[in-house]
Amino acid sequence: MGNEPQQPLTESIFYILLALHTPNHGYGIIKEVETLTNGRVIMGAGTLYGAIKTLLKKKWIRLYADTNDSRNKKEYVITPLGKEIFSAEVNRLEELVANAKKKEK
Repeated sequence: MGNEPQQPLTESIFYILLALHTPNHGYGIIKEVETLTNGRVIMGAGTLYGAIKTLLKKKWIRLYADTNDSRNKKEYVITPLGKEIFSAEVNRLEELVANAKKKEK
């Protein structure tokens, strides 16, 4: 990943990467994020597909399957690099929560 510090992920990017630990298509990602957050995060198609384009460019996700059905759905999946980035973010968030809990005592 390099020595440069990673910028924190946006909540949308975090949830997209989480949803793509198993192959999924756009509408499936939107529904999974909505379910995971109990409806708190509702992702619009424009936000999702803009993020997918960025994540593909960064090689954090890849095209998994391009189905030939009438709806022409593309499925995506997280890459090893994406998993590394995601794991680093989870560690960062765990540190934040641990430090906050220290101060609450």
